[in-house]
Amino acid sequence: MITVTEATASAGALQRLSDEGVSIWLDDLSRRRIESGNLAGLVATRNVVGVTTNPSIFQAAIGSGEGYEEQLADLAVRGVTVDEAVRMMTTADVRAAADVLRPMYDATGGRDGRVSIEVDPRVAHDTAATVAEARQLAWLVDRPNVMIKIPATKAGLPAITEVIGAGISVNVTLIFSLERYREVMDAYLAGLEKAQAAGLDLAAIHSVASFFVSRVDSEIDKRLTLLGTDEALALKGRAALANARLAYEAYEQVFAGPRWQALGGARANRQRPLWASTGVKDPAYKDTLYVDELVAPGTVNTMPEATLNAVADHGDVQGDTVSGGYAQARADLAAVERLGISYDEVVRQLEDEGVAKFEVAWQDLLDAVTKSLNSKGVDAE
Repeated sequence: MITVTEATASAGALQRLSDEGVSIWLDDLSRRRIESGNLAGLVATRNVVGVTTNPSIFQAAIGSGEGYEEQLADLAVRGVTVDEAVRMMTTADVRAAADVLRPMYDATGGRDGRVSIEVDPRVAHDTAATVAEARQLAWLVDRPNVMIKIPATKAGLPAITEVIGAGISVNVTLIFSLERYREVMDAYLAGLEKAQAAGLDLAAIHSVASFFVSRVDSEIDKRLTLLGTDEALALKGRAALANARLAYEAYEQVFAGPRWQALGGARANRQRPLWASTGVKDPAYKDTLYVDELVAPGTVNTMPEATLNAVADHGDVQGDTVSGGYAQARADLAAVERLGISYDEVVRQLEDEGVAKFEVAWQDLLDAVTKSLNSKGVDAE
């Protein structure tokens, strides 16, 4: 049983994070989590002010079938295709979560209280299909606090501009490189300019840019371990934080420039950096590493529940741990490059793998739903 002292301490760690200007979002969703009151409880007791989803999260939730039996039976009777069934279930969950978070959305003027849902990962390299999918998802969820997730592929960049230009809020996902991140911010600004030209209210458009963290360390640490020298091993666990800190530096530069000033004067919102993939993969590292060391104002940290609970239990939030660390961050990435590990090669590989993993998870979900529909006597196509 948690004592009063322990509860106060855990609330303090999360509250300090919030007080530093970091919005805490939960990187998970399921129907059981919503219907049991767990999500509302996390909002009430864990400072959670948003939710992110991805194909892997939905595959884990819906693939189990738990909580979806009645809707699956109804969909089977209707004879829907498996693609339609999956979209009906995922958008229902996002809609319900958006309703739970609506008070937070209203209280923060749309800044938080957000729930994200991703376009079909199979269209990640098709601009027109991504735009069409984003419009369809926004229509299906039909909640002002939804964010449509668009992967930061080359094809995704013009899609971001088009979707923002249509007044739809966007969570840009699968960002690994600093160069791509700058392209994402440029696409966002272009979208705002497009929306402004169309006479839309810029204050109603929000966006976050999901910069992935732990996967960078996983890949670079693997290569450092293979080298095995003292110099290489000393750099383990430093590249991901360095990469994220330099991303924040880029954010500060872009959103202090003249192009932004013109849009900000028209009540536009900054596209906040969101730290994604913040669950630690290496058990040798502290399980709150990618939270404690990425505290900066105007950011979002989306955490799996295990990481959220770890921060609540023993997080060490000591103020801004990003600003002012840029010189060391550049030195750490340069040291990795000097050892023959190509930054450009790593981030390109991670983007390709990220899209591929979501495609696999989506296909696994489709297969699981097909099996469920067929078991109820329907030939799903």
